[in-house]
Amino acid sequence: MSKVEDFLTKEEESAIVEAICVAEKNTSGEIRVHIEATTALDAYDRAMEVFHELNMDATELQNGVLIYLAVNDKTFVICGDKGINDVVAPDFWDCTRDAMVSQFKLGNYKQGLIDGILNAGEQLKKYFPWQEGDTNELSNEISKG
Repeated sequence: MSKVEDFLTKEEESAIVEAICVAEKNTSGEIRVHIEATTALDAYDRAMEVFHELNMDATELQNGVLIYLAVNDKTFVICGDKGINDVVAPDFWDCTRDAMVSQFKLGNYKQGLIDGILNAGEQLKKYFPWQEGDTNELSNEISKG
């Protein structure tokens, strides 16, 4: 697979965006998905670069989460902002990663992303519950590079 556009169908993308909406109903956290073909950088370093490019570090509570995928490299990274990292255990994202990996190994990329997004929402709810007046600070659309 060489084109990012071929990674998910429009229907799959819509289902993923819907999962982001569902996950964000329970938390003030902001979840984004970014997909690109490959990266010359270390995947984590590229994810952090994308995190900043998408202004995910500009949320009020510093509680943005990026799920970054480099599809041809067969790698992904889940990274959270400072507000999250300051309050959670170092293994906080392990269950989210594991849920995604189990689906990815079966070739179920849409379901892996949905499982990861919903799991991230549940995890974030513990530390950043949705509160009256919360606004959606970032787009829920999948970004592509």
